[in-house]
Parts: sequence; C-alpha cells; structure tokens
Amino acid sequence: SELVMQKDFLDKQKIETIYFGGGTPSLLTAEELHLLINEITNYYDVLPSAEITLEANPDDLNPQKVKELKQTAVNRFSIGIQSFFEEDLVWMNRAHNSSEAESSIKRVQDAGFENITLDLIYGYPLLNNEKWLSNISRVIDFNVPHISAYSMTVEPATALASFISKGKQQAMNESQSAEQFVLLMENLEHAGFEHYEISNFARPGRVSRHNSNYWKGVPYLGIGPSAHSYNGKNRQWNISNNALYLKSIERHEIPSEMEVLTISNQINEYIMTSLRTSWGMDLGLIQTKFGVDYLKLIENNLQNINKTWIKKDEGIVQLTQEGKLYADHIASELFIDADKQIEQNR
Repeated sequence: SELVMQKDFLDKQKIETIYFGGGTPSLLTAEELHLLINEITNYYDVLPSAEITLEANPDDLNPQKVKELKQTAVNRFSIGIQSFFEEDLVWMNRAHNSSEAESSIKRVQDAGFENITLDLIYGYPLLNNEKWLSNISRVIDFNVPHISAYSMTVEPATALASFISKGKQQAMNESQSAEQFVLLMENLEHAGFEHYEISNFARPGRVSRHNSNYWKGVPYLGIGPSAHSYNGKNRQWNISNNALYLKSIERHEIPSEMEVLTISNQINEYIMTSLRTSWGMDLGLIQTKFGVDYLKLIENNLQNINKTWIKKDEGIVQLTQEGKLYADHIASELFIDADKQIEQNR
C-alpha cells in the first residue's frame, strides 16, 4: 500500500536498485518477495538490469529457501556473517553458528548466485588481531566480489549498553577498532579489493550500485516503519512504531515527517557522503551547484584539516588512509552554516 502511495516521491526517475534490508528480510517467503517486486515494477520504472539485493541471516539460507529464492528476481545477497568464530557469534547473540556461516555462502554460490557481499564486525572485546586476520582471510577465500565491515558500536538503551554500564561487559576500545580497521584496509587491498567507501570493499568493477548511489547522493525511497527517503532537496522518515504505522496506512496516510534541506544542509550532506568514498569531494561540483561563495567557505575550512589526513588533486579532495580513521571528525570540521556566514560576510 505504501509503495503505491509513495509512487510520485522520486518523480518518475528510473529505478536502478532495489534493496531489502533492515530487520530480517530473509524471513520473507519467495511469494512475498514476488508480490513486493511486482508491485514496484507496476508503479515504478525499474531498469531490466536493476540490482536487487536481499539481506540475509545465514540460518535462513537453508537449501529449500535458497532454491525458492532462485525463482525470484533477487540477484544479489548481503549475508550477515559477522564472524566465523563460535564464541563471538554467541557473544553477539546471533542466531547462526560458525558452520551455518560457511555453509550458507557455499549454498548460495552453488545455486548460481555470484553477486554476494559478506558482512564482518570488528572492534569488540573478544576479537584479538589474530582472530580478525583469520576472519578476513576466510572471506577472501570465498572469492566473493564484495565485503562490508563495520566497527562494533554500542547503541543507547540496549542490553549491551546496560551490561557495560554495570561492568558485566568490557567497553569497546577505540584503539583496538582503529588498529583492526588498518589491518582490514591493508589485507583487502593486498588481495585486490578497492576500498571505495569507508566500510565497503569491492573487486574491480564490482562496486555495489546501491551503496555507491547512496554515497553519491542519488535520490532514494524507503518503504516501511523507520524507513528514510531522500530526493536531493527533502528528507523524509517514517515513524518507527509498527502498530501506528499500520493504522496510518489503513487510513491511506503516509506516516512520515519531512525536512526541507537548506543550502547548508545540502552542502553538508554532500561533504559527509562524498568524503567517505574513493571518488572524494568535488570542489568544482560545489561551485557549479551552489556557487563560488559556498566554495570559498569550504576551502577556508579545509585549511584547518591535518594535511596528512587529506589529499587534493585537480579539485578533488580525498581522505588518506590515515584520514579514513577520522572521517566523521573531518566531515564535522568542514560543515558550514553557509547561509548565516555568507550573510555576515556581506
């Protein structure tokens, strides 16, 4: 129902990617996936070559499920491996075990799915560097075209946050996380992967179209509770409460809030997303799209950034390997309140 209600949000732009993610979409049956994909193609202009990704837990990818998924339009899997060590998976409270982690990958590959990305997590107390290097080595051995890796974070009001505050669990160690991030970059790049975004690595020519479009600022539409949408000038997000979401949809109302992005918002969004990528921040694009006054503000802020963290070549600003350790900090230092500053300068 929401797919139909939101059909004009992207202004009839061609759909290059469909991504089933968040929660556990691998619980969907093949019939349910058919229903959703058919509804999308009925109301949206989906390219025949569209990348259609399904996030999946290893324990969901049993032989029957993989066989059924082969009959759908899904052509890419994002498998949440996280670790190949049993004790780590237990500590993370994951539903799968290490054996299922390996068998799920092989099963999907044997079924003819070649476009696969594997997720890993690093920077948590149980993961020493020896185990981390083993995890990296094992994902490389599976010869998948794409790998995503994320540092463990502790969200407020979660069981882990409570255990840490009560001293029942160790806190995350930033130095450990940074060291393991460096090991990740070195080993995957040595294995021939391109580090095209802070958390994402791909073999040459195998960059995720969905991921890269997001970081390049391509508009997207999110459907369902908590889903976010972006069309370049507006940001929209749905309420997270399932029951309230359903009641709104039943009343034929989109249960969302919208923020109109100011010029400052748009520029800061571009700074944040572009710096995370290998393509970098294009100063020429900023001047063309927003004007020379805004470009000058950003160039002034660039003077305050540690010179070992960034490199500038022909108007493109990129993070160095060292700079990737401080990506969020660098972006925040470059953020501007452009409208206010330009008015003051005048």
